[in-house]
Amino acid sequence: MIVKIINTLLILFAAYMGTKQGWAMFSGKSEMLELFGKWNIGRQGVMVLGFFTLLSVALILIPKTFVWGNFLMAAGILLIICFHLLDRDFKGVMIEVPFLLLSLIIIYLQHPLAKIS
Repeated sequence: MIVKIINTLLILFAAYMGTKQGWAMFSGKSEMLELFGKWNIGRQGVMVLGFFTLLSVALILIPKTFVWGNFLMAAGILLIICFHLLDRDFKGVMIEVPFLLLSLIIIYLQHPLAKIS
């Protein structure tokens, strides 16, 4: 029971952070455009990434699409990590690694409302 509560809190935290980040990208906030601009990703590209981040949050909240949502979220985080590695920005990598691990931990713990057979 305590594991389900902890996992629910982790999922809600991941959903909050994903929504916050996804909306910042989708709405074209200047910080996001500046960050992705150094990797030659324009406004439309950032908006597409933001859309997929918001989609992944929605998918994470639904038990049947939970794994797909986490996979999509982890793929987006891994993309950002790769861009940071290309720039040899290890501080940026270290900022993203906990969020990648969070997605993996949440997958391991499974959705708290899923029926386990």
